[in-house]
Amino acid sequence: MGKVIELKITGQRAQLREAQQRQQLVRLWRGDLEHGSFCGYVAGVGREFFLLWVVGDAITYDGLYVMRHRDVTELEAPDAHHSFIERALAVKHIVPRVPRQFPLDGIREVVQAAGLLSPVVGVHVDSEEESEVCYVGRVLGVEEDGFNMQEITPDAEWLREPSFFAWDEVSTISIQDGYAQSLLAVAGDPPPLEQGDSGVGRAQ
Repeated sequence: MGKVIELKITGQRAQLREAQQRQQLVRLWRGDLEHGSFCGYVAGVGREFFLLWVVGDAITYDGLYVMRHRDVTELEAPDAHHSFIERALAVKHIVPRVPRQFPLDGIREVVQAAGLLSPVVGVHVDSEEESEVCYVGRVLGVEEDGFNMQEITPDAEWLREPSFFAWDEVSTISIQDGYAQSLLAVAGDPPPLEQGDSGVGRAQ
């Protein structure tokens, strides 16, 4: 069974790379994680992860998403409605701008790069149920088993103690997405961490 999965992922990587080279708009589904789909431009393909410049439902830029290859259950390249979406983006003067050489082979490097690229990121973790759970905050630093983050609550309030996330529980990292940016805009600058947490620093 493992060989079948690996062959599927290998073929999918090739499709994503081709879509990136052709600058094709793609749509993908992750049926085991959510009911909807993602539309966007492939911005990078690594061994374990790929980077997607996401187009939101309102045909606007909705952030960069780092996703695992193994979570994708269906891939459409190009998107069935790519002609309309591309024209709508052009009318709105929205042009994909993607980071160069974003690391995608390991989650540690992904988190470090995301923390440098944006003041807050979305960390999506596998839950015991079928859907993901998302936490938003600023990356503080990395450790051998995971990383620390100062979270913003859904009410746009900064927590004063860091949260720890293990590497193997992270399924997706979102950067510059609209929800996280809105939380940051309302929450403002993060307050200092509580005493006793001074050893936690920015990701290196």
